[in-house]
Amino acid sequence: MCTCIDFKTKDHYFGRNLDLEYRFDEKVVITPRNYCFALKNGSTIHTKYAMIGMASVKDNYPLYAEATNEKGLSIAGLYFPRNAHFNPGEKDKFNLCPYELFPYFLGLYASVAELREILSRLNITDIPLTPDLPVAQLHWMISDETECIILEQMEGGLKIYDNPVGILTNNPPFGYHLANLNNYMNLTPCCPENRFSDKLNLQQYGMGMGAIGLPGDSSPTSRFVKASFTKFNSVCEENEESSVTQFFHILDSVSVVRGTSLTKDGLDDLTTYSCCMNTTRGIYYYKTYNNSQITAIRMTGREKCRKTLCIHELIDTQQIRYLN
Repeated sequence: MCTCIDFKTKDHYFGRNLDLEYRFDEKVVITPRNYCFALKNGSTIHTKYAMIGMASVKDNYPLYAEATNEKGLSIAGLYFPRNAHFNPGEKDKFNLCPYELFPYFLGLYASVAELREILSRLNITDIPLTPDLPVAQLHWMISDETECIILEQMEGGLKIYDNPVGILTNNPPFGYHLANLNNYMNLTPCCPENRFSDKLNLQQYGMGMGAIGLPGDSSPTSRFVKASFTKFNSVCEENEESSVTQFFHILDSVSVVRGTSLTKDGLDDLTTYSCCMNTTRGIYYYKTYNNSQITAIRMTGREKCRKTLCIHELIDTQQIRYLN
């Protein structure tokens, strides 16, 4: 369960809610330029561009959940159970494992346009990083300042969708989510008009009634609709503080509160963290379920040129400012 958002004011922003019933030892990780990755297809790459995002690290290998590179190309992987289908390696295809999309795409490419040629040959394979670390069932949102796409590899093959909404959640496949928005075209942030009957004097009795019917549950389809409505009707100034604040408010509108969504095993599915990346400036903002203060980490020239990963532990204890 997750919600990913692409957002543009003066700068470009990309981020998500990570909804999960467990933690994965996540940290904010900066991978520098010229960092070496050995791929499962037998090749080795050295990153051309540095990247920053949330990841767990295994044997110096950052396993990103979402990240952006210094050129503003961004990727997020979201849970896509039962629909995601990964294959063995194919001779005539370009084979990459799910966790390799981040270092390969963000390490070597500057835009979605540059990526399109390799995507036409891509085969996402089912090889785990290590035997004890199964491949996660995912689909991906990829964006830059000018365009946004979705990758979904299912049994019928790899599907690439243009994403005019700039939103992604989970199941069903993306095509359903786009079509489902047609069911909500009547919603408006404005005061509603009486279309029920001209024979009845029906009156608005409270604000927000133009959006009656907007979903409020935590299902992927409902979060997609609500995040889309909130994003497209939100208003903010173009400065950094207003943009980041607005981005987190949009994410908050579809965040999952502990106790309101349980797995079949009775575990709490909740928004473990929310993040917003200014992809134009290389700044990663986050807050966690336990700490609602926004923390920012910059990808500076020093981090871009390191020889090793730069790893920042999360501040996960509530930060309260007492005034007396």
